[in-house]
Amino acid sequence: MPKAPKKGGHSGQIPYVKGGAGASSKLANNVFKMNKNLGQHILKNPGVAQAIVDKAALKQSDIVLEVGPGTGNLTVRILEQARRVIAVEMDPRMAAEVTKRVQGKPEAKRLEVMLGDVIKTDLPYFDVCISNTPYQISSPLVFKLLAQSPAPRCCILMFQQEFAMRLVAKPGDPLYCRLSVNAQMWSKVTHIMKVGKGNFKPPPQVESSVVRIEPKVPRPQISYDEWDGLLRVVFVRRNRTIQAGFNSTPVMNMIERNYKTWCAQNDIALEDEPSGDAGMEDMEDEVEEQEDKQIDVDDDDDMPSFLGYEPKEDVKKKKSKGKIGDLVRAKVKKVLDETELGQRRAGKCDEADFLKYAHVTPNWIFCAY
Repeated sequence: MPKAPKKGGHSGQIPYVKGGAGASSKLANNVFKMNKNLGQHILKNPGVAQAIVDKAALKQSDIVLEVGPGTGNLTVRILEQARRVIAVEMDPRMAAEVTKRVQGKPEAKRLEVMLGDVIKTDLPYFDVCISNTPYQISSPLVFKLLAQSPAPRCCILMFQQEFAMRLVAKPGDPLYCRLSVNAQMWSKVTHIMKVGKGNFKPPPQVESSVVRIEPKVPRPQISYDEWDGLLRVVFVRRNRTIQAGFNSTPVMNMIERNYKTWCAQNDIALEDEPSGDAGMEDMEDEVEEQEDKQIDVDDDDDMPSFLGYEPKEDVKKKKSKGKIGDLVRAKVKKVLDETELGQRRAGKCDEADFLKYAHVTPNWIFCAY
């Protein structure tokens, strides 16, 4: 004989919570709301978290920097394999949460939580960096880590998938850009694995990828300002010839200003008079404007200011008609002819091609005075 149904009670509902279990879950989530402005997406899949830590190949003597520890899902796994963890967190609530995670345990003595913006913070020494990176600081974080001295042994970083694919892109790839060349110039970048949206709470709107970045030791002996200045010019229109990019009015005006500054610093007298090729240059300007309408602008991410210079607004200026302008154009053309890069496109050139140009280019061309 079947049992009679029970009357009263809560029918599986939590007492004192209106609406039952569903409302209770919703109420619990509202207690600790993620800050979307800080890009907070907690990695909840323990298998993915363990795989990320394993890819770092940590040693028992390692000091590990973790950027954005969140609630500590990666932190506790890193502490099992490393000597010490320095966790940099911007949200005080998350900093308190990761501290509670190890409170009363032996690991608590090996965890140091730094509250603040990692980009503006002077980082102490560390051997390895592991990070579920807030996507809005992806580019600045990469180049801050590469500028660290002494350089870390490796960095295991999670990024938005498109950004990660740009880091590892090769010449000819659709995503190959200035970011690709810069990252691969100073480090070896390897794609490790893709991570789906469902592995995070709350789920982001984009897919993610994990990359391994190993800084080159010793670093390439080349000025970053001059190197990045070259890439800024050639990637203005990555599908356009390099010579056409250099012949654009804003670029030529910038190079001419740099040349005048360099001459002034080295006590070299300059005499400027109107050139007799004014009519021809006006015709070149018209052709250049027509080409610009047919070429897509490279939307590459800008490098951080502490490693380069901030780009200035691209204002259309009248091309110089003086002898100095002619002299500068002749010097640029000579370098392009010597390297045989003038008719090539930046999107199909590799690191060796750009180095070839950088080695024969006068240092005043790309100096940001």
